[in-house]
Amino acid sequence: MTRNNLDDLITQGENTRLEFKRSISSANRIARTLAAFANTSGGTLLIGVADNGKIVGVPSEFREVHKIEDATDQFVEPALTVSYETLTPDGRIVLVVHVAESTEKPHYAVDESGQRTIYVRAKDKSVPTNKLIITKEKADVHELVKSPMTRTLIQYLRKNEYVTPERFAKLINISDYRAGKMLRLLAVQGLLLMIDKPRPVRYALKLAE
Repeated sequence: MTRNNLDDLITQGENTRLEFKRSISSANRIARTLAAFANTSGGTLLIGVADNGKIVGVPSEFREVHKIEDATDQFVEPALTVSYETLTPDGRIVLVVHVAESTEKPHYAVDESGQRTIYVRAKDKSVPTNKLIITKEKADVHELVKSPMTRTLIQYLRKNEYVTPERFAKLINISDYRAGKMLRLLAVQGLLLMIDKPRPVRYALKLAE
């Protein structure tokens, strides 16, 4: 990754596949982000970058890598494999962590008490859910958006974090039952993520823009 690539990433801002961290506070907390990336569409973690996109750097990339490896080995089940790059823009150290979408999902983040939770990415947040719908094949977005109802849904979810069946029903003027069935089908096709913790059940856009 070049400095220009890094600047381009930072310009995007945090999203489904990108998160900034000044530094890693603890292995078990960062495990949620890593598991969420692996369970969704993959992603990149920039360590040494503040929430506002300012490059602040870290004192030691080795300390941050040690915490990441603790997270992937001890606080994510099944364990994750990630890759690293180190950049030094303006003499500041930025650790770039790449997480691929996993073929072994769901991955659980394990807290210090041993409780296991599935996390997924909804826009720029890692959120818990009780269940992950596993799709065998990714959706053909171009085919899906031929439907006016799906186009309306995608436009809504680009502006909002999630949608409930009730809200979707009102949006396109159909019954709650039919709206719920459509949303679940789109989750099975890989376009949406179902989030059911806490209730009510809601759906977020899975595919990166």
